[in-house]
Amino acid sequence: MSQGLVVEPDGAAWCGSASNFVASPVCGGAALLRDALATVPGARGWAVLLNYRLLRLNRRVDAILGTPGAVLGFRSAMEASRFWPADRVAVEDAALDLADFHGGCRVLPVIPVLVVPNGDRPRGDRPLPLLGAAPVVETTRLLLPGLLRDVAQGFPAVPDALPPSSWAAASYRPVPALVEAACLLYARHDVTALLLAQAGRGGLARTAAAVAEAVGRAEADGQNRVVFVTGQPGAGKTLCGLDLAFARPGAAFLTGNPTLVHVLREALVRDAAGRGMARRAAQQRMEGVIQALPRFRDHHVREPGPPPERVLVIDEAQRCWTAAHAVGKTRNRPVPLATSEAGHLLDIMARRRDRSVIVCLLGGGQEIHDGEGGIAEWGRALTERPEWRAVAPSDVMRAEDPRQRLLPGPALAVDDRLHLSQPVRSVHAPSAAAWVGAMLSNQPLQANTIARDMGGLPFRLTRSLDAMRRALHGRGTRQSGLLASSYARRLRAEGLGSVLPHQDEDAVARWFLDRWPDIRSADALEVVATEFCVQGLELDHAGVCWDADLIRTLDRNAWQARSLRGAAWTTLGRPEAVSNRLNAYRVLLTRARFATVIWVPRGAARDATRDPARYDAVADYLQECGVIPLDEISASAEDAGMAEPMLL
Repeated sequence: MSQGLVVEPDGAAWCGSASNFVASPVCGGAALLRDALATVPGARGWAVLLNYRLLRLNRRVDAILGTPGAVLGFRSAMEASRFWPADRVAVEDAALDLADFHGGCRVLPVIPVLVVPNGDRPRGDRPLPLLGAAPVVETTRLLLPGLLRDVAQGFPAVPDALPPSSWAAASYRPVPALVEAACLLYARHDVTALLLAQAGRGGLARTAAAVAEAVGRAEADGQNRVVFVTGQPGAGKTLCGLDLAFARPGAAFLTGNPTLVHVLREALVRDAAGRGMARRAAQQRMEGVIQALPRFRDHHVREPGPPPERVLVIDEAQRCWTAAHAVGKTRNRPVPLATSEAGHLLDIMARRRDRSVIVCLLGGGQEIHDGEGGIAEWGRALTERPEWRAVAPSDVMRAEDPRQRLLPGPALAVDDRLHLSQPVRSVHAPSAAAWVGAMLSNQPLQANTIARDMGGLPFRLTRSLDAMRRALHGRGTRQSGLLASSYARRLRAEGLGSVLPHQDEDAVARWFLDRWPDIRSADALEVVATEFCVQGLELDHAGVCWDADLIRTLDRNAWQARSLRGAAWTTLGRPEAVSNRLNAYRVLLTRARFATVIWVPRGAARDATRDPARYDAVADYLQECGVIPLDEISASAEDAGMAEPMLL
């Protein structure tokens, strides 16, 4: 091991063994840590790493101390006289990041330590040897030696842990959230290397290369081309599309989801402004790169000229309207449509003299509204326009749902690299989306098998709204939020009558991007977002509020979708409507990066619209599929600051 100070390429400073490392100005608290370690008899085999860089730009851990039984992450507030909440949040974020993504922390407790040398009245008990990120420990110059001695005595060596000398060489594979990754991509920092270390052979790098090749072929052979990219929820389709839109001149990212437009634009504007760009200039730039699909469509249907864009990326392209729905929906609008949305987009891009490319990002089972034609509508539009060529993965030709099936033809080439098979949203449970699919497909045995093979689900069940809120109280800057179906009308009786207006740009941006104590943020756990608000976006922790709009049949053998008409529920009969309701819950249940708590109300016997037996049947079925109840004790412990993995 190095005996002196060596600055590594990533900017981290490795100081060697804890017994003889040299204090350095790289870390203001290094001298304090050195002096404290000198009082710990068992510290000779420990190791110190200074100024370790984390995922987010300009964020580092002042010092990391590796021991045989724990990893300690330090933040030193040298000039402060108090333990400020912002410093607590920063060091807790670091511990969560290390616990989740660093290979050297997988089997060790990670203890966040906030050092204020002359601080007054530190709070926090001594850390416990529990796996995962522990609560923040506050300490001072005088208390730090005792804290380190407590760690030496109370954290025995973990047999499977890496030796402290090897900790720095362990893999660090952070998976950024969508909004964070979008900001990194726009600033042209490499996100694929971060994400795709997790994604393996089915990852974004391979798919991004296949998309780039298809775009290049269209330019080389002089043919218009549609590129279909598929993948289950959370597989990274949106990031793949954003990477292309940001990197390629003349490209734009289009989505029919106004919430996604508002959130991505505002997040990118905030990030650009933070890096010195004028806010108005940043807004104008984002308006050109990220566009609302309906506005793009209507403008170019009304105006006959060619669009300036050469490449369109269509997010959730399976949600484009069918011809019948488009014509009927816009008959009395200023810009009436004459064919399907897919057909109009193909015709608009065909106006260019040079060749055009449309990249369609397709999420199976994500149709949530009447009139959404799926990939089949794109197939029909392409059949009527033989001047277009297409390339798609083979899975779109084998889909069971006719709306999700693309018929083969001479103009269709197959490239299986265009399918994203490995989810990256669910950090610790890549099979979470598969479990949701089996559960909603009425296959409890398959769902239970998936849960067993995963070693546990990132889902918990509660019948108490208060217990769910306690369990969702976030740590660090991890974000929590309440979700519910747009047809969940009887949650109002439980006190959840406030729904996020997905057309309100300011409200949406604040709900997703701001944090507690701002009461307008998702973290306040007061306003629920529906499937229309959250499709394409994500939360760290989600609370799904299940209502009687999707229940079990009386024999408990199938799902029954319902709508509240007046003072009574009516059963939906149209297969498309039932499928849309199941897809709405699929969207809600696949938003969380770390964990989802499902709240099923108990109902009220005196209220026919909230029959307790109907809610009980849903809760029983979820447990049959492998969901474990969230007990009141663990929820209360989480509220008191217990390490996050104890919840799940």
